[in-house]
Amino acid sequence: MPDWTYHPLSPVVAAVLGERRTRVLALRLLAAIVVSAGGKRWIPWVFDHPPVPAQWKGRFGASVPVSVARESIAVLPVQGASIIEVGPVKIGDVEAVRRAAAHRTCRVIALVERPDVAEAVAPHVDGVFVGEVPDMIRLTDPDIDGALTALADPSATVLATPAVLVAAGPGWFNRVIEAAVPTSPAPGLRDVPVNPRRWPAWFWGILVGAGMIVAGFGAAGITLGPVLLWYDRDFLGASVADLHHINHHLVGFLQHDRLTMAGNMIGIGTLFVGLAWGGIRQGHGWARNALLISGLITFLTLFYFLVTGFLEPLHTLVVIVLFPMFVFAVWHRPATPHWPTPQQGPESERRRALWGQLLMIGVGSGLFAAGLVISIVGLTSVFVPTDLAFLGTDSHTLRSADSVLLPFIAHDRAGFGGALMGGGLLVLLISLWGWRRGERWVWWSLLIGCTAGTAPVVAVHFAIGYTTFEHLLPVYVLIFTTALALTLSKSYLTAPRQPK
Repeated sequence: MPDWTYHPLSPVVAAVLGERRTRVLALRLLAAIVVSAGGKRWIPWVFDHPPVPAQWKGRFGASVPVSVARESIAVLPVQGASIIEVGPVKIGDVEAVRRAAAHRTCRVIALVERPDVAEAVAPHVDGVFVGEVPDMIRLTDPDIDGALTALADPSATVLATPAVLVAAGPGWFNRVIEAAVPTSPAPGLRDVPVNPRRWPAWFWGILVGAGMIVAGFGAAGITLGPVLLWYDRDFLGASVADLHHINHHLVGFLQHDRLTMAGNMIGIGTLFVGLAWGGIRQGHGWARNALLISGLITFLTLFYFLVTGFLEPLHTLVVIVLFPMFVFAVWHRPATPHWPTPQQGPESERRRALWGQLLMIGVGSGLFAAGLVISIVGLTSVFVPTDLAFLGTDSHTLRSADSVLLPFIAHDRAGFGGALMGGGLLVLLISLWGWRRGERWVWWSLLIGCTAGTAPVVAVHFAIGYTTFEHLLPVYVLIFTTALALTLSKSYLTAPRQPK
């Protein structure tokens, strides 16, 4: 699980609310997701954690106070905990423990101080201990090697104390499990068979990304060259010269929409390649799921033509060529783990990276929201006020000059919005699930992908003179936030990795 989203002591929130309140709030939020939003069904599918080793079941978990027992019993088993110790339990806590353990999916034991409390709480849990529990090891340090050493004793029950959960977050359980899973070296390009029928999923993912990059450069070349192809002219019943005659800013406006779309395609392709090479190739199920979710959004934007009425042949051809490759890339979950050993570094480095992760999560969420808004605008009113101010006209005048001009512009505008939604999801999901020390591909993919997606936007706006500050402000914020996030996390994400 991602460090920030599931980190009970996020430096952002803890500075305001304090350690205990932050831990409780984070666990309650997660519990609401797991219990109320059906998370028990979809969280294992989305994150695809490796299963808990059979020899650890029933003896690897956490020790939590009664105040967060309900949330911990709901959340931590999804992470990999198979036993939760609640305590110390007093006579007034019995009802709270009963409610907390009512729908448990792991073993729950209670630690009490008096026999009468043990008798009262016993019917509601799987075990009760007065005083100390035999063969119990309580970890106070989030060191993964220390946890593995303790778990090597088959008679010991190993529990993470609140200190571990505060320092490392519930995702610590998954990192310990991953460290114990035997892996093999990740395959390289030389290991790809000659026969396409035997190409692995990650190679198909790379091909999809490469195809998106090529298509993006092709779209940019057309935009900077003829602007309109034959099917554009046929649909409009007009040439570039005719568009100049309708409005002298109109061709530049079309170029601004189409070049931003081309840059976004290149950015998405870059993130696809990084996700396939760095995530799916290493055997991470979450990487395949991220590719599946974002890819579906990106490809399904083709059907915007049902609203705009303009089915672009080249857009359709790109989808026809790349979608089968996309299906091959996501059809099966990665079965063989190739990930490196999870490792720890300086705490200050990790803290800076948490800030960077928070910012990149914001970037991805913002891009998705912006793409949704742009899609809605494109499929309805087509223009925002600053567009019409730049053009120096209104929608009625443009519609009067050419009856299909607005649907034509709507196709470009809505298509860009849909692609931006797909790109935003990629940034969001990679930042949520791939933010691990030593994952160089995450840093480089986000750097190159976001640069490819934003540099053409700024360049074309200044080239055509569409420099309204309020229109470009979100782009400036995006560039600044992304640069700050990647600067804060560079040493963490690009740290040398230890071989398994």
